[in-house]
Amino acid sequence: MKLGFIGTGKIASSVITGICKSKISFKQIIISPRNKIIANSLKKNFKKITIAKNNQEIIDKSNWIFLSVTPKVGKKIIKDLKFKSGQTIISFISTINLSDLKKLIKVKSTIVRAIPLPPISFKKGPVPICPPNKKVKSFFDKIGSTIEIKNEKLSTNFWATSGMMASYYNLLRTMSDWLVKKGIRRKDSQKYITSLFLALSEDAVINSQKDLKYLVQESQTPKGLNEQGLKVMSKKGVYKSVVDTLNSIHKRLNK
Repeated sequence: MKLGFIGTGKIASSVITGICKSKISFKQIIISPRNKIIANSLKKNFKKITIAKNNQEIIDKSNWIFLSVTPKVGKKIIKDLKFKSGQTIISFISTINLSDLKKLIKVKSTIVRAIPLPPISFKKGPVPICPPNKKVKSFFDKIGSTIEIKNEKLSTNFWATSGMMASYYNLLRTMSDWLVKKGIRRKDSQKYITSLFLALSEDAVINSQKDLKYLVQESQTPKGLNEQGLKVMSKKGVYKSVVDTLNSIHKRLNK
């Protein structure tokens, strides 16, 4: 099986890295020359990677094609590419739906939308896919944890939450900066904050059979520090702002 990637940004390079470090069987990965620095770095690190001269060469030589460009670029370039009947096309593009993808691709093929995130480079994280597909699920299960979604409208809810990644990292940065201002070395503050949230996330995963509200309750003691923190952030409207942000992203996705 030959895999082709149109686009070599952060998500594409993360998926490619995850594939190359996994047990997925493939003959070759053909990548876009669009981002020369990333493309050359991937070719240097992994033997089975070839840099194509152009996007059409990727289509011509690949069985599975991954679309990993911005919506604006996607609408511009996909319509001019000549896909082959029977190819599997996996789109990481957030705002181009299945119906529009079919119109742009024009030939009969298997089209699946997927939402991988950067941690897939070390085989971590969820990968929602729509519509369900056994082969695509099996593929992503080797580098992440696949979630199959039957209803495309529901899939936009997952896209919306994926838009909170930078906000999450900014929360970590804010807490780390606060420690630095209090006299802690940057190296130590970042190690502590990232390790703390990793442990909390793993605890949440282990206890994922429970409603998360129970973890909120169990992590507080009467008049304790966590109770105080929760009350202050609730009063400041932090959690309401999270919902408002998700609604804003969701609205954009459904235009």
